[in-house]
Amino acid sequence: MKTILRHLVLCSLPLVFAAGSGYYFTTIQGSCGAMVGALFSGKCAGRQRQYLARFQLGGAAAGTVIAATLGAWLEHRRRRAVQKTTAEQPTTPVGEPS
Repeated sequence: MKTILRHLVLCSLPLVFAAGSGYYFTTIQGSCGAMVGALFSGKCAGRQRQYLARFQLGGAAAGTVIAATLGAWLEHRRRRAVQKTTAEQPTTPVGEPS
């Protein structure tokens, strides 16, 4: 169950980063009518959607890189712990001839 939750969290990181960057973009951008006026607001809306898509794509890319790095580090840590426990077990029982 712990492994499933770990994978679920790692897989959701790109989505969380994309949503967060999209939310950040909407908070820093004003409305098109207020920025350029009523005459150019139609062109501004299309451009704003393009920038929003780029922000979300960048956030998803950053989330993917972070998830891959975190997953590799966790897997390396788990393998090291497994190797440490198997190395501590004796291969032949003590007192018996080999």
